[in-house]
Amino acid sequence: MHNSDPIFSVMDRWFQHLRGELEGGLDALLHEDCVFLSPVVYTPQRGREITKRYLTAAGSVLPGEHADDSASSAGSSGGFGYTKRVVQGTHAVLEFETTVDGMYVNGVDIITCDDDGWITEFKVMMRPSKALEVVRDQMMATMEKFSVD
Repeated sequence: MHNSDPIFSVMDRWFQHLRGELEGGLDALLHEDCVFLSPVVYTPQRGREITKRYLTAAGSVLPGEHADDSASSAGSSGGFGYTKRVVQGTHAVLEFETTVDGMYVNGVDIITCDDDGWITEFKVMMRPSKALEVVRDQMMATMEKFSVD
């Protein structure tokens, strides 16, 4: 039985999206005024379209993204996986691990939703700093590639 807090249905839909099973994809999750807070860009990025661009770029930069929603989906393969979850009210904190260019990456997605189940804020934090540099460089290259299309 799921809790009645709105974040629980948002998390169900987030993991459906990661598995490619959510009709409408990110458009069905992100509020039109969603704010994306990146570990590599100083200013908040405002709006559904720019948030979609960052999340799509992240999905291609963080390799082997397992859409598995089990708490231990980060296997020895170095693929992306969430390792811890704290979910309550209108907030979720999802810790993840992956490997990018042989570099261990540990991060946190902090997701906030409104009472209607739309994601209003998506914040990403990452460590260690060397891994952040590698991810930043790849994200910027990927973002440039997306903006050309």
